[in-house]
Amino acid sequence: MLKLYGGARSRASIVQWYLEELGIDYEFVFLDMQGGEHLQPEYLGINPMGKVPGIVDGDFKLWESGAILIYLSQKYGRASRSVTEEAEICQWVLFANATLGPGLFVESSRDREARRLLSPLDEILGQHSYIIGDEFGVADIAVGSMLIYASLMLNFDFNEYPALKDYLQRIGDRPAFKKTIGARSHS
Repeated sequence: MLKLYGGARSRASIVQWYLEELGIDYEFVFLDMQGGEHLQPEYLGINPMGKVPGIVDGDFKLWESGAILIYLSQKYGRASRSVTEEAEICQWVLFANATLGPGLFVESSRDREARRLLSPLDEILGQHSYIIGDEFGVADIAVGSMLIYASLMLNFDFNEYPALKDYLQRIGDRPAFKKTIGARSHS
C-alpha cells in the first residue's frame, strides 16, 4: 500500500487531496515535525532533505509535492495521455509551486505579482471550468491548493477575480477536498 508521509500543516495535504480524488488506498504516516521525526534516519532514507511530503509506493520513494502529483497522475490517473497533454500538466504543477506559490506567499513581491498572475488565471477560468478544460485534474490540485492556501492563510481577497472566486467554490465543494484540506481549515 502506498504510504504518504507528512506533518501538520504541510504540503502533504495537497498530495492527500489528490490521492482521495483518485480513490487510491494509502496510509498516511504522520510525522511529528516539532519532535523532529522528519529528521530521523528512517525518514531521511525516503527524503534526505528531511522535508515533507514523501511517498513510498512499493519500492519506489519520491519527495517534493509537485513531483509526487505528477507521478500519481501518470501512474494512477487517466490513461493514454499524449506527450503534449503530460507536458501541459507538468507546466501547471510547476507553475503552482515555482511561480504562483512564491508570487502569493512572498510578502515583498506579493503586491506586484498577485495581479500579474491572477488576472490571466481569472481569464482562463472564465473560459472553462478547470485549469485544463472542463475536466478536474491534477493541475487543479496544484494551482487550486495554492489559491485556497492564500485565501485561508493570508485572507487573500479574490473578489476582484470573479471566475477565480467561482473556481475556488467549485473545487472547495469537492468531497475529496472537504475530507482533506477542507477538514483541516475548519479545525
